Formats: sequence, structure tokens, C-alpha cells
Amino acid sequence: MVINVARTLPKSSANGPGDRYVLWVQGCPLACPGCWNPDTWSFKRKDLRTINEVAEDIRGTRGIEGVTFTGGEPFAQAGALSLLARTIQESGLSVFIFTGFTLPELKEPEHLRLLECADILVTGRYIESLRSADLPWRGSSNQEVHFLSNRYGPESMIGAPVIEFHLNPGSPNSITGFPIEVEWRSPL
Repeated sequence: MVINVARTLPKSSANGPGDRYVLWVQGCPLACPGCWNPDTWSFKRKDLRTINEVAEDIRGTRGIEGVTFTGGEPFAQAGALSLLARTIQESGLSVFIFTGFTLPELKEPEHLRLLECADILVTGRYIESLRSADLPWRGSSNQEVHFLSNRYGPESMIGAPVIEFHLNPGSPNSITGFPIEVEWRSPL
């Protein structure tokens, strides 16, 4: 099985508790207006990687507490991601998943297999009119955080960074997390 990968970030603290490897999958059937990642909506092939390739990359990243699946829509690739998640958990890492679906919508057998692997799940479509910059791990106030294992609880959200900037010499810089809309002007 392969995963259609949009991009990865080896270390982030804005995408769940602790330092986490973040995997953005390619493809989303929801296309929420105002989404921060519209480049991940298309289901066209972006970067196909085997589960073992992704797992090796994750296991080779030092100092991380877990992995975050986001997108795109992770549950659109639930079969492959559930196998990856099991492999990751065997390495002692936690699994955090962002989805635009609600919990009752996740009822297919492959969805349930991926849910079994999740320590934390954030559910709900992004709704631009409900945008909030005050909610850890969520972009709009309708979204819900579910603690699905005993590994984490609500205290894990205290002090969670909302945004991070990654300066990448030789490649594009990036912003991740849940940034507020700001107008940036050069000081020059």
C-alpha cells in the first residue's frame, strides 16, 4: 500500500502535544471554504510513498513524541494510514489525527481501524465564520478534540502553541498551526 503525501514536517509543536512529525496527505473530498491547505484538496498523485518508506522517515526523526496526520483528509486514506499508525505505535510514538469529518461520519471499516490507532482526534469541518485563534489544535469553534486513549487528556492542550514559522535554508519557508489572519508589511 502507498500513501499519497502532500508534504511532511519532521518536527512541529503546533500540531499536537510535544514535538511531532507531521504528515499532510494529499486529497480531500470536503474542500472547506477558507481552509489553510487548499493545495492538498486534489486527489491527483503528488508523492506516492510506501508505508515502510514513511515509517522509516518517521523512526529516523530524533526527539519526537508522536506523529500527526492531517491534510487533505486522512480518512480518505484510512486503510494505508491505519497500517502506518500501528507501525508507529509499535515504536512507542503517539498518533494524533485531524479530520474534517464528524465522529458519527467515521463509520466505514477502514475508518474504524484508523480510529483504533488514534490517541487524539480533532473532528469537524473548518467553518470560516466560526474562526477562532484561541482554541488549541482547532481552527473553528465547532471542531472538537477527542482523547481516545489514556495517553493524553485536556491538560495536554495547556500552553499549546498556535502557530510556528519554519525557516528552511535552500527550500521554501513555511507556517504551520492555526495562524490568525494578519497583514504583513516589510519594514523597508
